[in-house]
Amino acid sequence: MSLTSDIKDFALDLGYSGAGITSAAGFPDYAAELRKRNEMYRFYTESTLRPLDWTEPQKMMPSARSIIAVVLDCAREAVPEKFAGKIGRIYLARAYITPRARINGMRRQMMKEFLEKNGMEVTVARSVPERQAAARAGIATYGKNTFVYFDGMGSFGLVTTFVVNAELEYDSPTMTVNCPPNCTACIDACPTGALYEPLRMDPRRCIAYNCFTTIDGNPGGVTSYIPPDIREKMGSWIHGCDVCQTACPRNQKRLKMKLPPGAYLERKAHEFDLVRVLNMTDEYYRQSIQPLTYNYITEKKYLQRNAAIALGNTCDSAFIPDLSRAMSDPAPLVRGYAAWALGRIGGKAAKQTLEDSLGRETEESVRREIKSALAGT
Repeated sequence: MSLTSDIKDFALDLGYSGAGITSAAGFPDYAAELRKRNEMYRFYTESTLRPLDWTEPQKMMPSARSIIAVVLDCAREAVPEKFAGKIGRIYLARAYITPRARINGMRRQMMKEFLEKNGMEVTVARSVPERQAAARAGIATYGKNTFVYFDGMGSFGLVTTFVVNAELEYDSPTMTVNCPPNCTACIDACPTGALYEPLRMDPRRCIAYNCFTTIDGNPGGVTSYIPPDIREKMGSWIHGCDVCQTACPRNQKRLKMKLPPGAYLERKAHEFDLVRVLNMTDEYYRQSIQPLTYNYITEKKYLQRNAAIALGNTCDSAFIPDLSRAMSDPAPLVRGYAAWALGRIGGKAAKQTLEDSLGRETEESVRREIKSALAGT
């Protein structure tokens, strides 16, 4: 067997669902798109990930000759009902930006070590255009919703790339859009209009982006502020969003499959509750929430903010006592979004809580949220 075959066999033996190989040549079309839509993507292009530099892998790793793209099926287990519409499938799979101590992080590390033992210099860089690499390596095709699709998995796959200095056998590219010609299901389904045309998305309007990229201190001028018109359309999502994928005809076969339950997810689902997330303790965050949401968020207040939005969007007065409690949270961010949620629900009890809170609130950003909420009650 050739080294190329050995690599693919080992990847599949590790549990990856597919593997393909392409050259380490650059991705000029992807770089051009990032530059063309720079204002939309400043949070990414100005980050330490250096994605524009990684569109030229040989610039970042002069010895680079090949890119190995592997895909992991992220829809192997059923989504517990309590997580549906709240946490995205890829995060429930615990596969995205996974710590080395977790199974999917260990899988990635074992692949890297195998390549190194076979004499290769290896770089695992998230900034390589992974979806484009997967299509160029022949294991994926493009979808109008900006995701890539894999045989038997739909768009529910996670790509990891390994840049190596070995000349390997390259697979035939599959860089095609295989969506039905006149289909706009994903665009029509997007609640916020983030998908504004086929293969084009404004991430600033994406629900997933607003769940976890809106963190103070992120590059590109990003803050924790989520515009009110976006909040109202976030529904119950607190980490990610699957709407454009679940609406896609190409995913229906996979979505209708009866998948086995996962013991770990079932255990975590038993512990999950939006009210508990809103007013969560450090222990609850560490044990029950962080294992599913560690990818981008390192402070619980952002998930509390998201839970406040989700509870507000229920428009259910039963949650007023829980939101009222959140008005005393130490984090101004949580208090501000709890105020918005109370205004969204409305009614005498919500108004009373807002008025009482305004009297004691000293943080100006929270006072603005309270006044805005009161104006709408």
